[in-house]
Amino acid sequence: MPSGVRGRVVSRDGTEIAYERYGDGRPLVLVGGADGGTGRALAELLARRFSVVTYERRDAGAVEREIEDLAAVLAAAGPGAAVHGTETGGVLAGAAAGLPVGAVSVYEPESPADGLLLAVHARVPVVDGGASPAETRQAARALAAALPRARHRALTGRAHEVAPHVLAPVLEEFLDGSA
Repeated sequence: MPSGVRGRVVSRDGTEIAYERYGDGRPLVLVGGADGGTGRALAELLARRFSVVTYERRDAGAVEREIEDLAAVLAAAGPGAAVHGTETGGVLAGAAAGLPVGAVSVYEPESPADGLLLAVHARVPVVDGGASPAETRQAARALAAALPRARHRALTGRAHEVAPHVLAPVLEEFLDGSA
């Protein structure tokens, strides 16, 4: 698949945020973890059915600035964009509850996400790897129990680094049900 269409948006504080868009369809923004990964392989798989936007997160910084960045990316993605966050990206996906989003999903969100995610009142799949560390799995189950409309799902035999071809169908199934 060819590379995505590249663009830039300006966050509220004037910082330029680079993004790539793959495919056509309902908009979906992928928020990667702190390792800087943009989820290109996942985006390419989901691009068969969605307009998937990935972006480069700032270096570790204030969550408030990153929420502003996500707001700018969501505006570029289009009305009602869904958001999926992985690891620390789950913090931002949860924070997106205060932004105009269509749906929120998370994969093994880091613990700071808990407070932000508790504000989410939409259906939220909280997914973890069934072979991930016990504390990660317990945190995911606890978060799902704390959210009013969450559903926990463990990917049997999968670890913290889930393969894109395993996660993509889970996200497709959720997004198809949230239309």
